[in-house]
Amino acid sequence: MSSSAMQLQQPQAAAAASDTAPLRVVAHKFGGTSVANAERYRHVADLLCKRPEAIQATVVSAMKGVTDALIALAHGAADGKDWRTPWQALRQRHLDAAADLLASAPQAAQAWLFAQFEELAELLHALSVLGTPTREALERVQGLGEVFSAHLLSEHMHALGEDVAKLDAREVLVVSHGELGVAVDWDTSAARLARWREANPARRVIITGFVARDGANRITTLGRNGSDYSGAIFAALFNAQELHIWTDVDGVLSADPRLVPEAVPLAALSYHEACELAYFGAKVVHPQTMTPAISRNLPILIRNSFRPEHPGTRIASVGDSAGPVKGLTLSPELALLNLEGAGMIGVPGTAERVFAALRDARVSVVMISQGSSEHSICCVVREAEAEIGRRALQAAFARELANAQVQNVQLIHDISVLAAVGDGMAGTPGVAARLFASLARAQVNIRAIAQGASERNISVAIASADADKALRAAHSSFWLSAQTISLGVIGPGKVGSALLEQLHAAQARLKRDTNLDLRLRAVASRNRMWLDDRGTTQNWQQRLEQAELDADLDAFTHHLQAAHLPHTVIIDCSASDRVAERYADWLAAGIHVITPNKQAGAGAIERYRAIRSAAAASGARFRYEATVGAGLPVVGTLRDLLDTGDDLVAVEGIFSGTLAWLFNRYDGSTAFSALVREAHGLGYTEPDPRDDLSGTDVARKLVILAREAGRELSLGEVDVESLVPASLRSAAPDEFMQRLDELDAHFAGRHAAAAAAGKVLRYVASLDRDGRARVGLVELGREHAFAHLRETDNIVQFSTRRYCNNPLVVQGPGAGPEVTAAGVFADLLRVAAALGARIG
Repeated sequence: MSSSAMQLQQPQAAAAASDTAPLRVVAHKFGGTSVANAERYRHVADLLCKRPEAIQATVVSAMKGVTDALIALAHGAADGKDWRTPWQALRQRHLDAAADLLASAPQAAQAWLFAQFEELAELLHALSVLGTPTREALERVQGLGEVFSAHLLSEHMHALGEDVAKLDAREVLVVSHGELGVAVDWDTSAARLARWREANPARRVIITGFVARDGANRITTLGRNGSDYSGAIFAALFNAQELHIWTDVDGVLSADPRLVPEAVPLAALSYHEACELAYFGAKVVHPQTMTPAISRNLPILIRNSFRPEHPGTRIASVGDSAGPVKGLTLSPELALLNLEGAGMIGVPGTAERVFAALRDARVSVVMISQGSSEHSICCVVREAEAEIGRRALQAAFARELANAQVQNVQLIHDISVLAAVGDGMAGTPGVAARLFASLARAQVNIRAIAQGASERNISVAIASADADKALRAAHSSFWLSAQTISLGVIGPGKVGSALLEQLHAAQARLKRDTNLDLRLRAVASRNRMWLDDRGTTQNWQQRLEQAELDADLDAFTHHLQAAHLPHTVIIDCSASDRVAERYADWLAAGIHVITPNKQAGAGAIERYRAIRSAAAASGARFRYEATVGAGLPVVGTLRDLLDTGDDLVAVEGIFSGTLAWLFNRYDGSTAFSALVREAHGLGYTEPDPRDDLSGTDVARKLVILAREAGRELSLGEVDVESLVPASLRSAAPDEFMQRLDELDAHFAGRHAAAAAAGKVLRYVASLDRDGRARVGLVELGREHAFAHLRETDNIVQFSTRRYCNNPLVVQGPGAGPEVTAAGVFADLLRVAAALGARIG
């Protein structure tokens, strides 16, 4: 390009403003949503008038929907359909915009529009006679929207008293069409623009986007996204310092907001990052648009015309240091072609034959992957071209297929490609590991992987059914959005209600401080349930009471496993054996299970094995700390001992907060029955106190700890002393409470005997070194650690190879809905941390 053409003529008045400071030239481009109607035109004009640049080159698109309407008109006319009705509607839309925009004197603009639409009608009539839309006619028609739009905006700004000129790009822009797209004849275009500026030295120039002429002087267009490309072209021709592309979003987002509502605007991108994101369909400028900018180091700013105060995203030669991953994109409607065979190994030219066959079949390759063994080559292609590609490869390798040197050409449909993009990925260890781990945690299988030597892009081919979930999981893994968990709670009784209240109190804080989004999407009681997409804990109790759905755990589970949410957690706060039967299936499906319900941990050993196997196979977490000791770290402590190589010798402890409270308080001065009634009134016991007094609950906890230590103990093998006399075991709950006095004589005698020996009564569970398990009332010396507990304290002593002379003791409150719920909540946060949430 000649230097004279590149300099261009500036308005003399503006040049006189400063003899030394360089004039600031800024190019703008407004999309169809930004000029959708008269109100938007006024907004754009106001925005432009307030900007300080000395020279302003503004490219405009057609009004929203107009280009598609014009294309439909051309095809409709050629197909013999009624084109006059939609033509009149389109004309009226523009006339109404002119009347609204130029209320004081719209006649001139309307007359111009009438003339333009009459010419369009003549062309459409000709197409209806010909019966086919020629390329030249189609390009002439579909580019008219920009012509109309530029005229409306320039007339409005002229009416405002602005120094403005309208440039029809067809007067200056010359392009040619080739295999790589549209190429600009820069020298000719710049020379024509320089001459045009000599005749039109206005400070503000409104330019038609999308349209141009070819070397034969025929009207043509720049193709889809052509208006953006026009913006970059005229930014270069005007020698602008910046190009502002105005759209309806706050810049380039870290992911598609339709799939990831938490997607965030990116402050800055490099040209390379923007190209990578754009290739896989992100709402970024088209790579072709960036070509003139890259060669001239011209910054591109993606701005929101609806929120001009937002700085948007700056795209330049260097981005910023945020990252390593800037954004993620998802490209759907793809397929996987896989060619494999032992005869390919070490044979030169195989890949060349694959790609040549696809090229000759006009099949575009989106992604390529090949292992170092050379046993297979796989290509991701567009779904619409997949069968053509398969046949092309079968023809190209027909001889090898017949000789079994190549085993088959496999075609896998319904594939999507997820791409993680960022300049900061280069040289940063662990980026791929984090991406793959996030997909594994979300139960997403990867079919193929590709990463270039630049390390700027990692692409993975996955099943389209998993695509939304995969995108959200990866997005949160790189802390571009909150780590989101689809949460369901079963059993809103005392513990469940306390948990839901704790969730409600912590939900906003966790999202703000730790980027963890706990979405309560379902609650089920014994008889009913509510399902919700909002994920809020607000008024959960009222919503459950008003719920009209019967409890259905299949529907409950299906609702929680939303495709757009990467992780699902079910918390079972019931005491139901029927619910525990579901654990293995949930875990096998990748659903994390958290529970204080002891039925699974102490139930049938076959079910317990199935639960552990399902968790191990799927990687889903099974957390049950609150099954023993409520909120105390009993199971976790034992797990830590064993994981660090210690050996369990024996366990002894008081595992019931209810029984601990009763025998801590029982000193013979108050009847035992009175203490039971008091504990019942305080909520320390189960609704039927026999569930505590029978010792079965304590026995279950002992079984859970034994199994945690690798001992396959069953509940029936535990020697359990029940504190409920045989005469009261089959009585109705109300009758039992009325006959509680029948317990007093027995316990008074036990207490007196212990006191005479200088001892106290405690209900203790024990597992000895030989595997014998017993639960019952024992007499302990007053110096024993178990003799000095407070209120509902639980205490556990672990005797291990390391802690042999002085057992490891865990002690603290072991009863009450609040502390049990806190233990469940802590398990939920541990699962969230394992899934990548920034907790702790």
